[in-house]
Amino acid sequence: MNQPIRPSITDLMANNALITAAISRGVRDAVLKRIQAGKPVAAWRDGRPVWLSPEEALALLNHSESAPTDSRSQE
Repeated sequence: MNQPIRPSITDLMANNALITAAISRGVRDAVLKRIQAGKPVAAWRDGRPVWLSPEEALALLNHSESAPTDSRSQE
């Protein structure tokens, strides 16, 4: 049986889109776990750290998922 050739770690680490997507999924999962536990979520707003209620965090998460992305805003 032929096994598929897996990319090297060097190739994976060079793929910025792949890294960004993995980090985004991890953050989303962590935020959802906090929301499901009914705990506040730390965020950054107006240059200061703030705590968001689970409801605020969920609304923000839902809004960010429906908003169009612009790669220039992440630079």
